[in-house]
Parts: sequence; structure tokens; C-alpha cells
Amino acid sequence: MTGPRRPRIGLSTSSVYPESTAHAFSWAAAVGYEAVEVMVGIDALSQQTSAVAQLSEHHDIPISAIHAPCLLFTQAVWGVEPWGKLERSAEMAREVGAEVVVVHPPFRWQRDYARDFVNGIAALEESSGIAFAVENMYPWRASRRHLEMYLPGWDPSEEPYANTTVDLSHAAIARSDPVAMAERLGPRLRHVHLTDGTDSAKDEHLVPGRGDVGAARFLQHLAATGFAGEVVLEINTRKCETPQEREADLRESLDFALEHLSPVD
Repeated sequence: MTGPRRPRIGLSTSSVYPESTAHAFSWAAAVGYEAVEVMVGIDALSQQTSAVAQLSEHHDIPISAIHAPCLLFTQAVWGVEPWGKLERSAEMAREVGAEVVVVHPPFRWQRDYARDFVNGIAALEESSGIAFAVENMYPWRASRRHLEMYLPGWDPSEEPYANTTVDLSHAAIARSDPVAMAERLGPRLRHVHLTDGTDSAKDEHLVPGRGDVGAARFLQHLAATGFAGEVVLEINTRKCETPQEREADLRESLDFALEHLSPVD
């Protein structure tokens, strides 16, 4: 009789930025990651379903998720109509064999998009057969003020989403306990962005273990509760000056995940 299996550990293509999506697949295969999450962004290759599928086949590594182009700097990718972007993300996910699309809640200025976001996400899931895992965000800090920049809100546990993503760097900025959020979400937690952060206003995306948000405790909680979704490393390696430094960060991150996701006896 086999015991519980740990979640699959993937690598986000954003983890090797400014290197390309193609480099990300190469890194994932070389270091030993088990899947890739494709961040649809300004890299033209990331926007092409056929190219992404070819990379997956060439490196013999599956695609676990598509991250929709909903960041500030990807507002013009795949047009400017938000629902169209999500529909196109679902199409890419379906064609490359991914079951999840990661999406951020709308910005406050996207009022028409935000107005029926919760119901719209549910409708997209039903029509596409793809899980839209809404990600936790954070209040923006300006001096001593916190600005609420997302509608209907930055905390997905406060809305009836069927599928959600917890990002540990975002939890650090929000000063939110990720284990408590996971407990509130229960089986609605479908996807994890493993990283780290400190009590900073910056979205740091540190190598897990280098911050203080409690990444080890969070992974141990996932292992203890039988989390069956995807764990994806989403770290910032932009300060790495050499390929060797980037490889070291990617290996350290994978080793951290393997250590703390070991199933509990």
C-alpha cells in the first residue's frame, strides 16, 4: 500500500526573467523541476500556444498552469479586454494540457471588469472546464497608508471562488499568515506560488527560506493536510549576475520544496 504522494513541484517561467520562456523550460529540465507554469507576458514566445507546446514536448516536461497576462506591465498583451484575455488563457491551457489558469483580481480602475468578476470566473470555469485559480494580492503601501487597489478585494478567502492561488510573497506584503489563509480556503486552495518575503512594501519573491513569512511551516501544513494541487516556484533571480548564480537559486528553491513537502508519516 502506497502512502500519500507529495504535490508536483513546478517552475514559473517568470523565475528566470529577463531570460526567455525558452530558457525557463531549459532550466526546469536541467535542475529537475517536474512541471512549468507559463507566465504569458511581453516575451512574444510566451503568447504563442504552438511554441509553448513545442517547448514542453522538446524538454519532456508538462505545463501545470498558464498565468494570464493581468499584471500592470502586461496590460496590453493579448489586447486590453480582460475577459478576452482570460478566454484566450483558457484556450492555451486546454491545448497544452494544463488544468489551471492563474489570475489576479481586477484593479480598482477596471470597474466594469470587477463588477461581476466572481460570477464571471465561475461562468468561465463552467464553460471552459479549466480551473481559474484567483491569486491573493495585497494592499499597496504609500507612506503610512494602505491603498486597496483590487476589487472585489485582495484576499480570495473572502469570496466564493471555487479555486484559488496562495502566493507567499504577496502574503508577506499583506502581513497575512499564509497558513491561516490556507485553512480558510480549505479544498478551494488549488495552486501555490512558493517564494518568500519580508515585512516590506516590495513584492520581493525571495528564494524560499530567505524571508520570514513562514515558507517551511506553510509547506509542512500542505503536506500534513494532503494538498493535491500544484506547487510552483515563483522567485526573482534578476539580481543573479551569472548563470551559475541563477542555477544555485533554482536548485536551492527546489531542494527547499522537496525537504518541506515530504509526506507526513
